[in-house]
Amino acid sequence: MSFVLIRMKRSLYRLTLTAVIFGLCLTLSSSRTASTLESVLNKGVLRVISMIGPSIYFHDARGDNGFEYLLARQFAKQLNVQLDITVMDDLAAILNATGGPKGDFATASLTATKERRQFLRFTEPYTSVRQTLIYRLGKSRPKSLADVIGGHLVVLAGSSHIERLKALKNSEYPDLQWQTLVDGEMLSLMQMVHDGKADYAVVDSSAVELNRGLYPRARRAFDLSEDEPIAWAFPAHGDDSLLKAANRFLISYAASGELQRLEDRFFGHTDKFSVGGSQLFRHRIESRLANYEALFKTTAEQYQVDWQLLAAIAYQESHWNPRAKSPTGVRGLMMLTLTTAKEMGVANRLDPEQSLRGGTEYLLQIKKRIPTDIVEPDRTWLALAAYNIGFGHLEDARILTERHGKDPDRWQDIRNYLPLLQQKKYYSTLRYGFARGREPVQYVQNIRHFHSILRWHQIEKERMEQAQRQAMPDKLPASSTSSLAPTNLPLSL
Repeated sequence: MSFVLIRMKRSLYRLTLTAVIFGLCLTLSSSRTASTLESVLNKGVLRVISMIGPSIYFHDARGDNGFEYLLARQFAKQLNVQLDITVMDDLAAILNATGGPKGDFATASLTATKERRQFLRFTEPYTSVRQTLIYRLGKSRPKSLADVIGGHLVVLAGSSHIERLKALKNSEYPDLQWQTLVDGEMLSLMQMVHDGKADYAVVDSSAVELNRGLYPRARRAFDLSEDEPIAWAFPAHGDDSLLKAANRFLISYAASGELQRLEDRFFGHTDKFSVGGSQLFRHRIESRLANYEALFKTTAEQYQVDWQLLAAIAYQESHWNPRAKSPTGVRGLMMLTLTTAKEMGVANRLDPEQSLRGGTEYLLQIKKRIPTDIVEPDRTWLALAAYNIGFGHLEDARILTERHGKDPDRWQDIRNYLPLLQQKKYYSTLRYGFARGREPVQYVQNIRHFHSILRWHQIEKERMEQAQRQAMPDKLPASSTSSLAPTNLPLSL
């Protein structure tokens, strides 16, 4: 009997001890500081610091946009939290604010330099750039920094470009001087060179590729560096749980092919470029677009499409000339054939309103035939290609794409096989036969190029108007508001 009581007492003691230890663990666990990742998940918000720029973050007809923004948004989506963006104008301020109340990390096309790694931690790079010196077309092209000395060279405050220039000044070019631009971005530098307000500037190679159509007189002279990694910047203090999560995301996003797809969305139209063509386009934005802008906007609102994309298509078709005529007999603002005009109920192809309505309806009709599992923006690019070459030939190109083991639902792959429709060994095996397959590739690329210029031209115009309103608030009606607020219209057709 006593033996049983002893065992019961021992069991009770063990249970009591276990309960105490468990309670102590709970207390310690509840008092433990949450990791950075846990804090983001608990709050349901990922805070990011960024800046305005064509490849970084901006508002357009679709709302929030930009390569860096969309990449960060995908990370937030993977974490199942909301993305909160804080915009700052100064690079140095962005880096200093990283890890503070304004942002858990920074994404602004930041170069992960040796100097910055002394006070920041960076993710694995998701792309790379070179530091590039630009000059104004028409001036003597410099071959080295020795040719720049004595000229007006501008560079962004807080940028990695200053670090590079300082190193070159100390090692090779002691007389090198430059002006530091505060509260600007690389587009501002390109505009200064284009307008002749600066002789030279140092920008990222990606900025040159993306924006040279907007500022065609700002031309590349030479590179100041080899490829440098672009990455997200995290604070040096605190734990690295969120940094590790970001690295896992970036690695998996790249492996899935989605990173390449996102890059193609923003940079895939920049590999073919004509200085003369871009200069003419800029001139006609000022001289012709105003005559039809209201029509583009009205039609776009009626059909719920992006007016700038409609304008880009119309420019590719007719250079915004409502009386345009091709050797094959297509006419008008949207260059409709007689057959297409009749199908769309267009009585007068030379009437801008009828032509734009007919062309838009025809394009939307084609788009409905695109398989529903093809997503944007590929859906729009395929519809444009079919508008140019015909739906049957587009389907032939998709078959060729699939035969070669590529994705027939992605424009990035299809555009490589459209030109094969000109070769007998390929078109003889397809239903619709020969087609001038290079034309739709250039057609879509031109429209993307024109659309990109129009989009950023409009953003810059609205920013200038807003700055003027802020500078003269007493001269504005009380109801005046910023036009930078995003609309709900989609980019795609």
